[in-house]
Amino acid sequence: MTDVLRRGRASLAFGFFAQGVAFALLVTRIPAIQDRYGVSDALLPAFLAAVPILAGVGSVATERLVKRIPPSRVLRWSQPVVLLALLGVGAGERMVELGLALAAFGLAVGALDASMNMLGVSLQRSYGRSIMLSFHAVYSLGGIVGASLAWVGAHWDLALVVSYLPVVVVLLPAALVGSRWYVDGGGGRGVVVAEQAGEGGPVVFRMLLPLCLVMTFAYIGDSTVSNWSAKYLQDVLGSSEQMATVPYNVYMVTTLLGRAIGDFGVRRFGAVAVVRMGAVVAAVGFAVVAGAPGAWVGMLGFMLLGLGLCVLVPQTFAAAGRLFPGASDTAIARLNVFNYVGFLIGSPLVGALGDAWSYRGAMLVPMVLVLVTLVYARSFAAQPDRYGGGHERPSTADVGRGSNGL
Repeated sequence: MTDVLRRGRASLAFGFFAQGVAFALLVTRIPAIQDRYGVSDALLPAFLAAVPILAGVGSVATERLVKRIPPSRVLRWSQPVVLLALLGVGAGERMVELGLALAAFGLAVGALDASMNMLGVSLQRSYGRSIMLSFHAVYSLGGIVGASLAWVGAHWDLALVVSYLPVVVVLLPAALVGSRWYVDGGGGRGVVVAEQAGEGGPVVFRMLLPLCLVMTFAYIGDSTVSNWSAKYLQDVLGSSEQMATVPYNVYMVTTLLGRAIGDFGVRRFGAVAVVRMGAVVAAVGFAVVAGAPGAWVGMLGFMLLGLGLCVLVPQTFAAAGRLFPGASDTAIARLNVFNYVGFLIGSPLVGALGDAWSYRGAMLVPMVLVLVTLVYARSFAAQPDRYGGGHERPSTADVGRGSNGL
């Protein structure tokens, strides 16, 4: 079983890596995509909003799918769709083709994100210790690779399809081969157990609500970086198009560093302390970005954002798994919807405030929302196992503070 878990962890980590590459290649080339299809600044927020809306639909559908088929199968077939949709974005010529490609990308990403985190939480439970941040660290590594490839494409003025095609040719077959070793954690069986225990329906949502809010705030912050950092550096701080691809890369580098040591921090100090520190550092990062006099100081702000925001999302998924160990797939699918709620709110909000007021002022809004996370930090404390299923052992810090964080 140890070998099975190790292979499952490695194959799932590659899935996170491939998704990080694909997503970074999409968001860091938004200016180039806008130019290729002639999308106006007024219309761009609508295109950006469509992706998280459809991803939310995909996540809701996944909640129902995993009651009938294992999450590993959902992940196995959604990841190729994401990669092919990315290629479609680069290969199209008309705006309708862009819309279709982004629609396919959004639906598949919703299924992919939900199923990946379902498998990650179930593996963490089997390991009996915090490993969730390591999966998201590999995602960040993929984002670094994708953003670097985007920089090369912008530097050499390569067509989007030329940038995207080699990546898809390499990642798609590798992901399909790696999917042979995914490890499921029980699928829909746990949902029945949870509902019989009286924790289904509205009760689950009420208990999930603090985590849903934290997820929303974290992704408002993350979407601000991924969707607007390039335009912010180029239009507000006066950088070149080539340099405008760098902030997301810097953000992903510091995200990788934070997540690489994050599991140790959770095991040593507890999830509550790690989440609180992350929220404070992220708020400082937004303040630096908003007040930056030039591109290099702005880059420092994006570095701090990576260090702060990086811990919030993985720990939110992990906390949901602790709350509902017998129904973690359902809890994660529902929680994952608020990933896209954050993107749906964040991208248009920053764009609207930037147009009506200023992009500098717009950066203060996610700063305030991230600070609100401090109110809900206790929701990340280790939870007692009420369903009889095993889950990771609480840290010494969490034991000292007690187990009930709600």
